[in-house]
Amino acid sequence: MGDFLQVFADNVHDWFPPLLRAAEVTLELAVLSIAVGLVLGLLVALLKVSRLPILRPAAVVYIEAIRGTPALTQIYLVYFGLAGIGLVMDNITAAVVALGMNTAAYMAEIYRAGIESVHKGQRDAALSIGMTPLQTMRFIVLPQAWRVVLPPAANLGVAILKDTSLASAIATPELMSRAYDLVGQTWRPMHIYLLAALIYMMMCLPLIRLVRYLERGARRGEAEAPGGRGLRRRLAEAWAAGARHGEPGAVAK
Repeated sequence: MGDFLQVFADNVHDWFPPLLRAAEVTLELAVLSIAVGLVLGLLVALLKVSRLPILRPAAVVYIEAIRGTPALTQIYLVYFGLAGIGLVMDNITAAVVALGMNTAAYMAEIYRAGIESVHKGQRDAALSIGMTPLQTMRFIVLPQAWRVVLPPAANLGVAILKDTSLASAIATPELMSRAYDLVGQTWRPMHIYLLAALIYMMMCLPLIRLVRYLERGARRGEAEAPGGRGLRRRLAEAWAAGARHGEPGAVAK
């Protein structure tokens, strides 16, 4: 054990800088992939909860196809497969596209669960006072769905940060790829892979803490000020009042 720690102490100043530079690429991949997944996932989720006869089945097929295949296979298909039909990407772009599409499939289901957690009566009340379906989704449904979406979305973000290691399979210069190169140069796999694991932990822990902070902020923001009634609460009360009089969705004047 003493020899192990001595080797680590003697060489960490040589190993840490290149791994840290590779970690910057890892963060870049993760941020871009999550951004693609958040936007594309919301679009797919809206298509899945819609009543459009063609687009809804397409969204279901996309989700099941992505979730039913390994992320590494998807990276290979984007990087090598698309190159076979003339669509050539560099390794970083291919990794972002593949991981972004993968993230979108899981985010679509998370968004769907959040949207469906909002009581249908609130949507009916919003439509009854003249809101369009788009306004209802934007101002009534999505703000409430966010509280349901945030925890699993944050966990998915952490998972995607770690899944960027799969990009090493296409020679993307990220953290695991650089660690593999260093192992080949030094033949110190335990030391270097342990250092890489610690760097991953250093990147993930602040994200986990940030998510917990955002969760608390979302709960505080949902609380109503004393004596005041927010739009969503008024809509729910209006729907309930209409239901008691046999007219669900009616709004009291």
